[in-house]
Amino acid sequence: MADSYLTTTIPYVNARPHLGHALELVQADALARRLRARGRAARTQSGTDDHALKNVRAAAAAGVPVREFVDENAAAFEQLGPQLAARPDAFLRTSADPRHPAAVAALWRACAASGDLYRQGYRARYCAGCEQFYDERELEAGARCPEHGTVADWVEEENWFFRLSRYRAPLRRLITDGALRIEPAARRNEVLALIDGGLRDFSVSRSRRRATGPDGALWGVPVPDDPDQVVYVWFDALVNYLTGLGYPDPEGAARWRALERRVHLAGKGVVRFHAVYWPAMLLSAGLPAPTDVLVHDYLTVDGAKISKSAGTAALADPAALAAEFGADAVRWWLLSEVPRSGDVDFTPERLAARTDTDLANGIGNLVNRTVAMLHRYRGGDPAAAAAAAAPDAALAAALDAVTLAVDAAFDGYDLRRGSAAVRALAEEGNRFVDRARPWEAAREGAARAAELDGALGALLLTCRRLAEELVPFTPGLAAALAAQLAEGPDGRLPEPRPLVRRIQLKGRPSPASAPS
Repeated sequence: MADSYLTTTIPYVNARPHLGHALELVQADALARRLRARGRAARTQSGTDDHALKNVRAAAAAGVPVREFVDENAAAFEQLGPQLAARPDAFLRTSADPRHPAAVAALWRACAASGDLYRQGYRARYCAGCEQFYDERELEAGARCPEHGTVADWVEEENWFFRLSRYRAPLRRLITDGALRIEPAARRNEVLALIDGGLRDFSVSRSRRRATGPDGALWGVPVPDDPDQVVYVWFDALVNYLTGLGYPDPEGAARWRALERRVHLAGKGVVRFHAVYWPAMLLSAGLPAPTDVLVHDYLTVDGAKISKSAGTAALADPAALAAEFGADAVRWWLLSEVPRSGDVDFTPERLAARTDTDLANGIGNLVNRTVAMLHRYRGGDPAAAAAAAAPDAALAAALDAVTLAVDAAFDGYDLRRGSAAVRALAEEGNRFVDRARPWEAAREGAARAAELDGALGALLLTCRRLAEELVPFTPGLAAALAAQLAEGPDGRLPEPRPLVRRIQLKGRPSPASAPS
């Protein structure tokens, strides 16, 4: 059984994935790889939220049956993981996994048994983009969604409601006691403020009429014992985290309970669903809450959230970027540029600069120099150098610090700080070459042979450490480094070769020239 279960949110499939969707896939994969490298078991899960009303509307606008439309876009999301060297242990589609309707129905019945579901009529504004009802006080000018800027629809009907108000004290206690960790602290404070402001019960179903596509197909999971109602898309979608473990079978529920860490990665726009609604639903059903909700801010293009309607999604197509620049380049940018808090603007130029500076000129150059000198001065045989490794004080300090620094950064959900620790080791390695000047010792032959071997061994040690530390960030490059530094049957290293391709951006449009 996994010690940690790391999940991404499951995006709507009203369009193809953009770079913002790739972020959580890469983050979850990096966190899991690091845990496994430290000897811990980790399971990752991703998927797609197929039952959203916005999927139905997008299919209608495209003139395509909902099932066909959803299947095509969901396939693009499923392919994205392998394209980014981020292969989740499970990929769950809410409309296609045969276990999911039973899991949704089971959680619904468990909440009903706790007395937390009731039916009533209401009239409120609903944003299909958020799949969320809003109070007028939460909307701009009483009508516009703060997330999408569109006028929220008036909806008047009778639905089922969940007694969220009942869970104000238990939720607050979970967060303040640290049983539910929300990172970063600003998001934790935001959730506490939401709770302290008073939690209102929320609708957990919608009418069958609103959940029927233009082709007449019912789109969603029917409410148990109420055929006129369909389960609200967020209640449906959040249950995917249980479905993937086999819930509602007893073994599935036991797996959820037994986890040391139940970790959800989520964007800032869906914090309330993951840090308030979902824990309350689980408590109602008699299940433990998540242990961690790790929140990221948005990726932007030209300062605006990446959006298909704004014409910016095509510039940040992760599959196209990975095909053009390589999965490692995309992963490195996401993990080294996205801060723990705050939005970050994407441009191909920034991706190219980060790849060229850190991976090609920094790490790749250091490994190439080291292997080339081992071939030039020791015939490619690293044995004597490895045995005599003698890093100076600065390089020794960097070697001692890197693993602890990366571990601490990952524990604090600051992957950018982790990448900076790896980058710092490479920079110190390159500075060590300039300080040690192995070529000068080589010119003096036997008189300085020990000094030469000490310097080459220190560099070899540094490069091998970099190969280890890069695994969660750039698994492809890490494997290439390990192969370049591995001794063959004859005891020699392979001939040096360029490991990172520098990026050429000729002919690519800049975000400023993109269609709006």
